[in-house]
Amino acid sequence: MVKLRKRVFVGMSGGVDSSVAALLLKEQEYDVTGVYLKCWSQERLDELGVLGECHSERDAEDARRVAEHIGIPFYVFDFEEEYKKRVVEYMVDGYRAGITPNPDVVCNREIKFGLFLEKALTLGADYVATGHYVRLRNTKNIRKYEKEIKPISYIRKKFVFRSLWQAKDTSKDQSYFLWTLTQEQLKHCLFPIGDYLKSEVREIARKAGLPTAEKKDSQGICFLGNVALADFLKQYLPEREGEVITVEGKKIGEHEGAHFYTIGQRHLGISNLKYPTSAKASAGRQKSKSDGNQKPHYVVEKDIATNTVVVAEGSDNPALFRKEVILANVNFINPNDYFLIRANKKAVTMKVLARVRYRQPLFEATLIYADGGWINADGNPHKSVSKSSSIRMVFKDPQKFVAPGQSAVFYLPAGASAKEGLPSDLSTKAQRVTAGALVKEGREGFEILGGGVIV
Repeated sequence: MVKLRKRVFVGMSGGVDSSVAALLLKEQEYDVTGVYLKCWSQERLDELGVLGECHSERDAEDARRVAEHIGIPFYVFDFEEEYKKRVVEYMVDGYRAGITPNPDVVCNREIKFGLFLEKALTLGADYVATGHYVRLRNTKNIRKYEKEIKPISYIRKKFVFRSLWQAKDTSKDQSYFLWTLTQEQLKHCLFPIGDYLKSEVREIARKAGLPTAEKKDSQGICFLGNVALADFLKQYLPEREGEVITVEGKKIGEHEGAHFYTIGQRHLGISNLKYPTSAKASAGRQKSKSDGNQKPHYVVEKDIATNTVVVAEGSDNPALFRKEVILANVNFINPNDYFLIRANKKAVTMKVLARVRYRQPLFEATLIYADGGWINADGNPHKSVSKSSSIRMVFKDPQKFVAPGQSAVFYLPAGASAKEGLPSDLSTKAQRVTAGALVKEGREGFEILGGGVIV
């Protein structure tokens, strides 16, 4: 029997974005199936003794109601055990080791575009779709620098490459969390709302009468609902009192575990400082009389071995800034980009725009590799390159709150090539204006090249 329509499994979170994604695909005459990914539950929170509410049952019911409203089949895929092993344990291990992990990036790689994609394809789907704000484009073009390197057999075949672009609604853009995706994954992906503003998505939902049209966006860690991170981590990591010291070496307080803190975390009351037991407690904490006119303090370093937290006073303190970082687990989404290898294997640089945290304005940086080459999208070195290869990212201007374990993601504006780099007049200030203008004009804006984990 000939399959006349392409089949799409839509990951429906119970929110308005994925609801509209499913609706748009149905209107485009795809064979659409809605799927809720169950990755956490109230029962598991209760087992841990965590105070908080997991909305998984409510969200699954909202997704089911939307599927019924638009007339598509609906299923629940239970990935709770896999999520615990692949995402939660990764997050806990990261904090235990003293880094600031990014569970949303790992959830996308391991769950949404890992297990969900694999199961959907096994069940006969051609694509999976989500409500991510990002745009997917196809290209047959080989970047200009490809002509200068040794021909590679499968490039000669002129495959169609998929590239990811910043969403039309830059305030909602989620490309930062998708830098690990590969060509093999992207050829089975659809992102229906990437060319819409959030306000337009809401209006589409209202006009269609979707049950989630006015539902508020979810906040917090992927799939964990409104559970305070501190409360959650304390079920896995022991409290251990240690010292809070300044960058000058002066002790100014105590804490209950260095692993609970993140780089850039702000503290207003320093006298006998204690780590709050929950977000609610933190919000309600009163400043001590000794606060006076003190500037806020920020975490700049953690020493897990000695259980020490180092803080700096003032938001402009030099200790808060870094000029460069080393990136590990680097992935380039388009194979053209990680084939930037020269026969003599000398150092190669690539000028890019980048960000080191979600929603941070893009800034200029230079990627440098000097020990053999790029790491391919599958995590393996290209050709005979040593697997220990890494990339150095040097910032044009020092950047604040750069945390090991977080993602550094890099971009190029439309029309630029990795060899030629950025337009000479694209200053950090100018590129922000350019980004807004490009979006308003309906032009492509910025392509996400890839990213890496900050060491």
